[in-house]
Amino acid sequence: MPLLRGCSHRLFSISQIGVLGVSLTVHFVCLLKHIVRGEVGMAVASKTRNMLENLVREGSFKWLIGNRGPFDDELEEMERSPSAPTNWIPELSPIANVVVRRCSKILGVPSTELRKGFSAEASESIKHPSCYARNFLEYCSFRALALSTQVTGHLADKRFRRLTYDMMLAWEAPASDSQPLLNLNEDLSVGIEAFSRIAPSVPIIANVIISENLFEVLATSTGGRLQFSTYDKYLSGLERAIRKMRIQSESSLLSAVRSSRGERILEVDGTVTTQPVLEHVGISTWPGRLILTDHALYFEALRVVSYDKPKRYDLSDDLKQVVKPELTGPWGTRLFDKAVFYKSISLSEPVVIEFPELKGHSRRDYWLAIIREILYVHRFIHKYQIEGVKRDEALSKAVLGILRVQAIQEISSAPLRCEGLLMFNLCDQLPGGDLILETLANMSTVSELNRSNSSKSGGGMYSISALDMISNLGFAFGTSSNNSAEAGLAVGEVTVGQLTSLEKAVKESKNNYEKVAQAQATVDGVKVEGIDTNFAVMKELLFPLMELGKWLLSLALWDDPLKSLVFCVVFTYIICRGWLSYAFALTLVFVAIFMMLTRFFTQGISDHEVKVLAPPPMNTMEQLLAVQNAISQAEGFVQDGNVVLLKLRALLLSLFPQASEKFAVALLVMALTLAFLPGKYVVLLIFLEAFTRYSPIRKTSTERLMRRLREWWFSIPAAPVLLERDKEEKKKR
Repeated sequence: MPLLRGCSHRLFSISQIGVLGVSLTVHFVCLLKHIVRGEVGMAVASKTRNMLENLVREGSFKWLIGNRGPFDDELEEMERSPSAPTNWIPELSPIANVVVRRCSKILGVPSTELRKGFSAEASESIKHPSCYARNFLEYCSFRALALSTQVTGHLADKRFRRLTYDMMLAWEAPASDSQPLLNLNEDLSVGIEAFSRIAPSVPIIANVIISENLFEVLATSTGGRLQFSTYDKYLSGLERAIRKMRIQSESSLLSAVRSSRGERILEVDGTVTTQPVLEHVGISTWPGRLILTDHALYFEALRVVSYDKPKRYDLSDDLKQVVKPELTGPWGTRLFDKAVFYKSISLSEPVVIEFPELKGHSRRDYWLAIIREILYVHRFIHKYQIEGVKRDEALSKAVLGILRVQAIQEISSAPLRCEGLLMFNLCDQLPGGDLILETLANMSTVSELNRSNSSKSGGGMYSISALDMISNLGFAFGTSSNNSAEAGLAVGEVTVGQLTSLEKAVKESKNNYEKVAQAQATVDGVKVEGIDTNFAVMKELLFPLMELGKWLLSLALWDDPLKSLVFCVVFTYIICRGWLSYAFALTLVFVAIFMMLTRFFTQGISDHEVKVLAPPPMNTMEQLLAVQNAISQAEGFVQDGNVVLLKLRALLLSLFPQASEKFAVALLVMALTLAFLPGKYVVLLIFLEAFTRYSPIRKTSTERLMRRLREWWFSIPAAPVLLERDKEEKKKR
């Protein structure tokens, strides 16, 4: 108890008060002496006393007498309590003891009974002294939160908000020897680890996959530490988003369409004239109201005084949907990046939904993200054949993610990257995101046993599930009549004292993402501008291959007869012995050894830049001419390719019978060779033909043969080409 008593009192020193404080203290003491000695009249004494009392009451002397911390009252109350010796847990820090005391009040169970329950349910590794304090704190927190979230309107309760935040504070300093890490006199804040551990235990606040991204958004303006004021605003935004969703879902909006599937309205746009929504189908454009549910996207075209019958763009069925950003503009131009493109096999032509705004495209980005979230969660359901309560659980995760984004948008004016706060969007982008979804799908089967075990022992080792969370908020998803607890659905994504398989998959994926981000940063840094500069870089990078090609070409042309002869003899022997596969394998081994040796001998050397001799700078006209020359060369290559294809077509269709007969005979000889000659001898013939063609013995005959082949090729006519114009283009002209 001395530790508790010491923490509940605040001391200050002369050095902290400063010169002004000393001076005021001296004058205050002298004034009191004069009052006591009677040197000042009773009226003056009364007036002075009232003035000092008002100063203290107004807080003008707070800097002098010290501020009381947020836990002082509870610490003093625990000290005065008759049960303090039994309920005070010596392994925990004072703030952790306060949090555990609150949890015991919520559960109606003494702290001693909580300790007994933890000892009975937890494994020996979780009860190890090095981690006992933090794990016991998590155990009490999860049990209390599971009960607190069953209360209607718990998000609006200031005590619930303060409790969840104080749990994060206590998680950072749970043990008695870790209390000096927290200074209760200063503005308290929590870090990313504590938030990522406690917040996902209440699925409406966060989940394991997006918790770190959510923390970064909330703590951007406070130096990477989350303060209670920001956290409180975020929960207030969540409470308003839930209320808005409930009002919209219970309204008559699309009631006839939604009733069959029990769809819930998640977002509505286009009802304000300053923020219209436009639908482009073909050449027609209509303003209207856009509605997103947990199964589909609806658009109601605006007529004179009412809305037209809603068009349904399905997101739940597997219709090969494509949802992506799109450019729009007047008369079919592509100028403004403010639209969403939707396409499926059920539509005859794609639909473009535009979100006009004067600056930026934040509305479009938000709608694109939430539409994709619903589309991706249904793809996840179809891929892993999830049904029943497990399907409703997956939908609940997507819906809670959209509510979180709406809350963040309400309290933040900075541009928001919505994809990072929506778990199915994020899994689509993260490296290894498919493994996260696979782990999420497999967690239901594994957790049935965990649920049954935890229900027998009290159920305090796991946080609550997303479906339980959204049911507590007053919503019912899907058509399944089974309760999540009755179906044996998994509890939440967080387990006391250890990482779940989902947390491990997320951690590994984010580690890989950091590597990918670092690699992408290097890619963005080496990009250069200018066609000539890029050609110079490519030429330098391909220099080793170009040199190898030049060496092989010199061997094939017999520039050095001795080297060419040795090369042909060695490779002929390798092919005849059937060692060609071993030769390629040995080449790969040499490359691997070269890489390892290079790594060993270049450790600590940071100079790995590719040095390129920059070409002389080009003005705008020279760059345009260079582009024109490159286009002309590309056009020439395409034309030559078309000529080759047209001549082959003429040979196959016997438009020139004499040439076609020779070509057919050549194909027949090649077919018989491949059919009856062993493979290694075919390879040997090809190799000898290629590398002895310009040897001194065959050079004259090769030149004569190549001349005859060119003359034969040039004598083949090309198949005719007839260009036809499209009928619509003719009408336009």
